[in-house]
Order: sequence, then C-alpha cells, then structure tokens
Amino acid sequence: MSLLLRGESITKKFGGLLVLNGVSFEVNKGEIVGLIGPNGAGKTTLFNIISGVFPPTSGKIIFEGKDITGLKSHQICKLGIARTFQLVRPFSNMSVLENVLSGALFGRDGTVDLEKARERALSVLDFVGLRKMDVLAKNLTLHEKKLLEIARALATNPKVLLIDEVMAGLNAIEIQDTMKLIRRIRDELGVTIIWIEHVMRAVMGLAERVIVLAYGRVIADGKPEEVANNPAVIDAYLGGEFIE
Repeated sequence: MSLLLRGESITKKFGGLLVLNGVSFEVNKGEIVGLIGPNGAGKTTLFNIISGVFPPTSGKIIFEGKDITGLKSHQICKLGIARTFQLVRPFSNMSVLENVLSGALFGRDGTVDLEKARERALSVLDFVGLRKMDVLAKNLTLHEKKLLEIARALATNPKVLLIDEVMAGLNAIEIQDTMKLIRRIRDELGVTIIWIEHVMRAVMGLAERVIVLAYGRVIADGKPEEVANNPAVIDAYLGGEFIE
C-alpha cells in the first residue's frame, strides 16, 4: 500500500480549550481505517481539519504528498477528499437527485455539463441503493438520509471518504447493510475510507486498522484485535466488552 494521507502533530485550540494535542496519523491507499474514542476525544474536530472546515492551530495535513493545511473545504473536495456529517445535512427542500447532483457538479471532476452530472448522480444513487430520486430529502427516513449523505459525497468522485458515525440510530439490519456498502465503496470504487463510529462491533468487524483518540491524543493505532485488547483503550473507552 502507498501512503495517501497523513497528519503531522495536529493541534487545535478553541480559546483556552485544547481539543487536539499533537495528533499524527497515516492512512494508506485502499485502507478502511476506523477512528474511535469517547465523546469529546476530538474525532470530528480532526475530520473538520482534514476537510477544511477550519485550520489547525499547528501541524500539517499532507495529501498525496502535498501540504493542504488551511485550504478551504471546496478546494479540498476538488482534490479528492469528501465527507459525511454526524448529524445529516441534506438540502431538505431539494429532491434526492438534486442533492446528489450538487456533489457531481462541484466535486473533483465537477462539470457544468448537467447531463453528465445527472448520469453520475443516478449511477451513485443506484450504487448505494437509494432510488427515490424525486422525493424531497426532508421526507426520507433516517437510514435513507444517511445513504443520501454517502451518495452526495461519492458523487464528488473522492479518493478519500471521511464517514462520521453513519450507523448512529440505525437498527441491526440497517447496520449490516451499511457495513456491506462501506466495504463495496472500497472494493468496487477504490475509495480509501476513514470512519468514525461508536457501533464498536461494526467498526471492529470491518476496519482493517483502528486509530483511537482520547483526550485529544492518539493512544493506540493497530489491528482491531490489538486495539481491543490494549489496556489503555479498555480504560479509556471500550470497558471489558471486547475481552472474551
């Protein structure tokens, strides 16, 4: 595997609050990497920095060998990093198709050719299994809204997809279906995935490597079974759940 994305000593302060403290990580092309940790550990803040929502206080984000630290979100999206949000953010009064068209029009290979953008949007919707093209986003179920988030991100044609707690609030069948979809995104589309998740049995069953954040620091980075049995991780987050 070749190195695709890395963070170098990422620190983020909000006023006097230190949220991330010297976080370094590496993600190789083709990986599914889980990012876990207790609430307040800094996971979504790290996603916000990678995706350009705000810059780090210090440190660097390197993507494909280039320093992208401090670039705006739309610039980073065009380079090939897309994301979903923990709290779904559809354009509620637009149709499903219109939502996904926005990704196709403004993504990595964004085009003003509406017909080509529409073809891509329809292809992505078919891939994720969301076929309610003309339904307003506000009328979808929670699971469907999460599929829409993924579809809109995929329509940007990303190289890296940041997935933020896509399984929260889903039932067991929906979780299984979403796990299959995440694997297909990597296997069939070749998209590298970094995935924040609190459904531990899902992330431990699907991610090939797991990074653990606690108190704004990386406390573990390794294979799921190694991380699950790491005493520091057990103490910070997992409890005894994964000690068989």
